[in-house]
Amino acid sequence: MHVVLVNPEIAPNTGAIIRLCANTGAQLHLVEPLGFELSDAELKRGGLDYHEHATLRVHPNVDAALDALPGRRFGFSSRGARRYTDVTFAPDDTLVFGAERAGLDDHAISLVPEGNLLSIPMRPDNRSLNLANAVSIALARFR
Repeated sequence: MHVVLVNPEIAPNTGAIIRLCANTGAQLHLVEPLGFELSDAELKRGGLDYHEHATLRVHPNVDAALDALPGRRFGFSSRGARRYTDVTFAPDDTLVFGAERAGLDDHAISLVPEGNLLSIPMRPDNRSLNLANAVSIALARFR
């Protein structure tokens, strides 16, 4: 399983996702620009000592990241017409998440096959979930 974070902005969220990926075996891919330095103390605090157990790659753009990955692509967005629970994920699938403030942009969404833009149900009038929580929900579906 591959998790792609497109332009993540908040170091503690990414640190928590590093820890999550280390514990689930998912490979984490970060797409530049990042809103923090990989040496950021908050990133390390969130990931604790799990950095050495995680597989992490940094890509210069979303096209390069997705071109490097096998399997099906699924994007996560509040604009997704299909619920994430309607999919059975496979080990080589790629789950693509957008930045904390903006979500997936139109270009990243265009790289996801039609029908593979997924949503995580929320209460009406709520805007979004925390990025680390959304990734956790999706990976729990795989496990």
